[in-house]
Amino acid sequence: MITTTHPHNARCLDLFKKLSEYIDQELDAATCRQIEQHVKNCPPCQACLETLKTTAGLCHRIEEAPVPTGLSDRLKKMINELTV
Repeated sequence: MITTTHPHNARCLDLFKKLSEYIDQELDAATCRQIEQHVKNCPPCQACLETLKTTAGLCHRIEEAPVPTGLSDRLKKMINELTV
């Protein structure tokens, strides 16, 4: 958790908003270099980035499985009842 006493607080919060795009390689080279430089000198952000990379990697390896028909039908019915 980033606290108000963390010396890089504003920069860390700005970086945190871009980490998913960084991991997905959706940012320009200059922004990537800024993130890499910051993370190199900021252990909390380094830990956050590594945790997010691990989580993303796990999500990519999960097999997709179709939702059972019965469950899908029950969910649709519940949603319809809530919106009526």
